[in-house]
Amino acid sequence: MSDATATPLAAPRGGNRPSALRRALGHPSTMIGLCIVVFFSLVAIFAPWLAPYDPNVSDWLSIRQAPSALHWFGTDDLGRDVLSRVIFGARASLAAGLIAVTIAIALGLPLGLIAGYFGGVLDMVISRFTDALLAVPFLVLAIALAAFLGPSLENAMIAIGVSAMPIFIRLTRGQVLSIKNEDYVTAVRALGVRDRSIIASHILPNILAPVVVQATITMAVAVLAEASLAFLGLGQRPPAPSWGSMLDIARQFLTEAPWMAVWPGLAIIAIVLGFNLLGDGLNDTLNPHGEGD
Repeated sequence: MSDATATPLAAPRGGNRPSALRRALGHPSTMIGLCIVVFFSLVAIFAPWLAPYDPNVSDWLSIRQAPSALHWFGTDDLGRDVLSRVIFGARASLAAGLIAVTIAIALGLPLGLIAGYFGGVLDMVISRFTDALLAVPFLVLAIALAAFLGPSLENAMIAIGVSAMPIFIRLTRGQVLSIKNEDYVTAVRALGVRDRSIIASHILPNILAPVVVQATITMAVAVLAEASLAFLGLGQRPPAPSWGSMLDIARQFLTEAPWMAVWPGLAIIAIVLGFNLLGDGLNDTLNPHGEGD
């Protein structure tokens, strides 16, 4: 988890935002990643209309049938249409990624702001707490929390969100430390403006760019984590479709029905690639240190 960290970005200024947006939309990695993410998002939203069959209905006469005109992606061990389950499985993966990252930001951003801005004992306590969580590998911590909370998609989201929280604490704290002593912040503080107003009006807007980039990168990690938890039986519970649980079932039939593993595996690879490309593109276009003059 610690390897997938957004490059710290300089504080954005109001006049640069439109050009930064145009650069982002014109960056090949950003556009390719955005197209992939939008495609899977639309698939998840319109799953009931796109899926040719009910993903949970078994057909005992069509068990482990190879891809055909009737079942484009083949069928699984219970005769369920793999294409329909892949389509509905996008809902679990994207929901897990979105909600888990939202939880991580909701918990990590305020703690990082407090630690970076106020310093002192608060900074020491929050930093040591963050270091302790970062000392545990991300996936190990997520598995431990999911096992403690119990197997379900909701608990998997919470476990992934809490496990991703430390990276946002550390990123936010570092950004605040680099901004809080800027001249414009010092001037506002000298005017007697409350700390709460300084944080909300002058600190927070100028650290959102790196947080957005990190959130995009973390979405890819969260999707992988959800698939891993589902594969271990700690995520989405059967018969509800999930790419991770589909792979768990498919590993028993790799020789007889390899298509059961191919399609959910490709879906995971594609959505993770999309988020990574989107995050890398945003990082390249919003990071002024990477621009050539």
